[in-house]
Amino acid sequence: MTRSWQDPEWVDLMLDDGDTWAVVGLSNDTSRTAYAIARLLQSRGKRIVPIHPAAADGEMEVLGERAYPTLADVPFAIDVVDVFRRSEAAGEFADQAVAIGAKGVWFQLGVVDAAAFERTTQAGVPMVMDACPAIEWSSRRH
Repeated sequence: MTRSWQDPEWVDLMLDDGDTWAVVGLSNDTSRTAYAIARLLQSRGKRIVPIHPAAADGEMEVLGERAYPTLADVPFAIDVVDVFRRSEAAGEFADQAVAIGAKGVWFQLGVVDAAAFERTTQAGVPMVMDACPAIEWSSRRH
């Protein structure tokens, strides 16, 4: 069965059961959408894990959480990898999410990589693409 990029079952799975969200591209720039979504995730009881290359330069914290330069550097399990990168750069993070054993991958609104969707779902990892958790939560049926 071919799943859609915004399969309601997978959206619900990640929003309901994903407790730890790695947010790729999250920095302390409060004007960025990633920052607002990370704050929303926290307000919904999710633990956020900032993933940003600048974290390689030393201790970096965003929204009270330690940042890591890559997904592979995170020393604990990640439920959902939420990617705030341009479509052409996003696929590698889906591959890294599969490699670290993440339970789901979420590409934000406007981020589309059909090949990454195919690879990720074929590896058995649910993926949502071109969607925003804030919009999905506000339009939920339950």
